[in-house]
Amino acid sequence: MKYTSLNQYLKNRFSTKVYKIALDGGFTCPNRDGTLGTRGCIFCSKGGSGDFAENRALDIKTQIELGKSRVSRKIKDGKYIAYFQAFTNTYASVDRLESLYMQAIEHEDIVALSIGTRPDCLGDEVIELLERLNKIKPIFVELGLQTIHEDSAEYIRRGYELSVYDDAVRRLHKAGLNVVTHLIIGLPNETKDDMLKSVEYVCRVTDGIKLQLLHILKGTDLEAQYNDGKIKVLTLDEYCDIICDCIKIIPKNVVVHRLTGDGAKKDLIAPLWSADKKNVLNTLNKRINEIQEK
Repeated sequence: MKYTSLNQYLKNRFSTKVYKIALDGGFTCPNRDGTLGTRGCIFCSKGGSGDFAENRALDIKTQIELGKSRVSRKIKDGKYIAYFQAFTNTYASVDRLESLYMQAIEHEDIVALSIGTRPDCLGDEVIELLERLNKIKPIFVELGLQTIHEDSAEYIRRGYELSVYDDAVRRLHKAGLNVVTHLIIGLPNETKDDMLKSVEYVCRVTDGIKLQLLHILKGTDLEAQYNDGKIKVLTLDEYCDIICDCIKIIPKNVVVHRLTGDGAKKDLIAPLWSADKKNVLNTLNKRINEIQEK
């Protein structure tokens, strides 16, 4: 069964090639500022998963122009999604959120906003704001769930229970918002079956899914555990096997936003094979095409 890729979905929806521009709105996270903790999730980089975002010292409109210039060779007269990526992008006052989001929405080349956040940082006033902005341009809300298994959630210091995710998805859908769920493939102590159960669970409620390879990055608590030999990472073959099994159970109505992910090369400790993005994607696509042709 063929899956619905993000590129296909965006082209069908906007009738043109659409690129994402990763932005940094200057946010922090309750897992960083002392509300829940100060060390972040166990896998999270110092950039709050926004290592490829633009400079937070710049205003949003300037960040967008810089992002456009980076892909100018690839796209001619195309459109863009403003992706608020770094840290928790609903973790601020509603007034501040509206100011930042509007800078992006008002840009003529921006067709939609994608907002990365945590399910426990979506108060009613925030969702009301997103619902209102969604009537101007489409809003995608990306939730960092990572796993449905509570023992894994505790291990990675996620900081909220699965029921919080369920409630956030329900309220976001009630407001007419598109929900994208992030899952990590390769968490320590999780079997392939555990990972597939996470995929199966979220596909019952989410509109889109991002599958992210677990990276060991410098400066994270995972680094010390990896160096001590306490955890292992997936090989490329193992990862491809799992992704192929994921594809088999993801329904066509769930858009696949990502099949893997990048760790900043300067911070990447393992798996080193993931640094060769072209080879990873080529290998993945070959394996997926093989199962789809059967």
